[in-house]
Amino acid sequence: MPFTVEKEEFVNRTFRLSKKLVERMEVICNDKGISLNKLVVLCVNYALQDFENTGDET
Repeated sequence: MPFTVEKEEFVNRTFRLSKKLVERMEVICNDKGISLNKLVVLCVNYALQDFENTGDET
C-alpha cells in the first residue's frame, strides 16, 4: 500500500460574535495554548454532538 497524505478541505466563513464572548474565549485560548480558531472548532463540534445526541431541533 503506497504512502498517501489526505488533504482536509477547509472553507472560510465570517461570524459575528460579541466582544465579551471573544474575550472569554481568548482567556481560555491563552490558558490552554490553543488558537481561537481551534477553540471555535472544538466548541462547534461539541455543540453539534450534543445536539445530535439529544435530538433537539429548536
